[in-house]
Amino acid sequence: MRLHVPVPLRWSDLDAYGHVNNVALLRLLEEARIAAFWRHPGAEDAETSTAVLDAGPTAATHTLVARSEIEYLLPLGYRRDGVTVEMWLGHLGGASIDVCYEVTSGAGDERQVYARATTTLVLIDAATQRPRRIGDAERAVWAPYVGEPVAMRRRPGT
Repeated sequence: MRLHVPVPLRWSDLDAYGHVNNVALLRLLEEARIAAFWRHPGAEDAETSTAVLDAGPTAATHTLVARSEIEYLLPLGYRRDGVTVEMWLGHLGGASIDVCYEVTSGAGDERQVYARATTTLVLIDAATQRPRRIGDAERAVWAPYVGEPVAMRRRPGT
């Protein structure tokens, strides 16, 4: 099962060629990840059922990006309606998760995939600054979203 997170594009995301800049695309993934997995106390809109990590500097758990890999498939120009970031977990480990993404627009025959990516996050105990195990409650919420990891194209010899 995948989460579908709408993410708006900003005019400032574009590069000189009129495409969403490679760094800006990683920021879009970050926005989707935060919307999907972090609780936001005081947020007016309903949170997703997967938002089980507390956000902010005073949270008991912090997350660190251990690795990011992205494959750009199509140039993404400015779209007033934004994009949808489809997300799932490619791996649910002891203290880490691999968040998988496809940046898309449209549906059915009109669906376009602009990029695929994976981010490895490590859950860190804020007090000890050491990795902490994924809890049973977190595992139960996230388990339905575990699927096949993103298959990146590789160059010969890599």
